[in-house]
Formats: sequence, C-alpha cells, structure tokens
Amino acid sequence: MTDDAEPTVIKKYANRRLYNTGTSTYVTLGDLATMVKEGDDFTVVDAKSGEDITRSVLTQIIFEQEAKGQNLLPITFLRQLIRFYGDSMQTLVPTYLDFSLDSFVRDQEKLRSLMSSTFGTGALDALGDQVRRNTEMFEQAMRMFSPFAANRADAAEGEAPKREDAGDLDALKRQLDEMQKKLDRLTGDE
Repeated sequence: MTDDAEPTVIKKYANRRLYNTGTSTYVTLGDLATMVKEGDDFTVVDAKSGEDITRSVLTQIIFEQEAKGQNLLPITFLRQLIRFYGDSMQTLVPTYLDFSLDSFVRDQEKLRSLMSSTFGTGALDALGDQVRRNTEMFEQAMRMFSPFAANRADAAEGEAPKREDAGDLDALKRQLDEMQKKLDRLTGDE
C-alpha cells in the first residue's frame, strides 16, 4: 500500500483483472485478502464506470474462502442474515454487526490468552460471555424501536408495566414463539 492517507485504488477491468494503482501491478483476490489481513485500506472501482464495487469484491473474497472449506460463517447465521434482507430491521443489522465485531476484536487478545491457557470450560465461558454481551446490546437496540413505546418509558424509570399490558406482551411473545417454530419446521431448521 502507498504511504498516502487515502486508500489504495484497485481497478477492476472487464476481463475481471484487478489492477493495484498503488503498486502498478495486477493482483488477485488472494492478494486483496492479504491486504485486508495486513490492515491495508483499499477501494475497488469498476475501471469503465468508476462505480465503487468494494463491497461485492470483499463478498467474493469471503465466498472463495468459504468455498475452500475455511468455514467461518455458520449456516444458521447465513440463513438469519438472508432473512433480514427486505425486513424492517435491515438498516440496523450492519450497525449491530460492526459494533459486535469491533467489540470482539477489542476482546480477542483476552480470548486468545484464555483459550491458549485453558482448553476447556474457561475459554468457552469467555466466548459465551462475549456472545451474551453482544446479544444484550442487540436486544437493547431492538427495544429502542419497540412498538410498545409507553412500556419502554415505564421500564426506563424502573416502573413495572401495567398488568394488562404485561399479559398482552406475554401473549404476543407466545404467538411469536409459535410462529418461529412453524417457520423453523417449514425451513427445516429444527
């Protein structure tokens, strides 16, 4: 990568070749993956249109890594991610994933030392704690957009929701659970 503060520009030509303008060389997706791992910042643009295609190229790198058997993304995660496309929560997912990964990266050294020193429950407990923290953050974000805004204000002040509202909420939760079970049976996720 060049010493400039600007990201290196990678041009993608119609023949699918990638050209690194910083080093004036042709590169492969593997080279771009190495650049990502080394922390080099780059953008990929279509050489003809000038359109930024960085997202699709990075997705292609992930696809190739997964195809090589280096499975990082669980099938349940991929299915859930696909379900978010077109959903009202779609706009929140990127922010949540960014925040979760940033949190994971900050804690990865601690997790690595725990996993290397403890091959067993200690490492799993630490990983479970991280997942629980991420889940709690996601649930808090979802509550901000809850249709039960009045209950949110009461809960923020520490007041218990009205008895009838709590019953309605429990009924809705049961209905959602039943619907999720039906969806799982239909999609074979059981």
